[in-house]
Amino acid sequence: MPMTMQDIINPGSTRHVPDFPDAPSGWTPDVARKQAERMGIELGAEHWEVIRVIQGAYRDESAPPLRRIHDALEARFSEQGGMRHLYEIFAGGPVTRGCILAGVKPPAGAVDESFGSTA
Repeated sequence: MPMTMQDIINPGSTRHVPDFPDAPSGWTPDVARKQAERMGIELGAEHWEVIRVIQGAYRDESAPPLRRIHDALEARFSEQGGMRHLYEIFAGGPVTRGCILAGVKPPAGAVDESFGSTA
């Protein structure tokens, strides 16, 4: 059987997730749901789109991971308010929490404890 792009991106995976073509090996929507439950997040359509964007950004290696993810999310959600909007639906940070839900390691520097601080 010939190798597909999914096999290259997700080596060793025996299960393809059709709605998430860039998902890492072993990741499923159920994994994300369980993580979201632990985080106190009720997953909606925008959360799932963030997961797709982050998984796709990890496939692209044209820039450092944090910049790639930030730029991809900003572009995809620009009409809704970009990253500012995503911080409203991902308390604790859309990059960090989104990466955890997407099954990928958050890039160094992704945690911004001061966002939204009034002090």
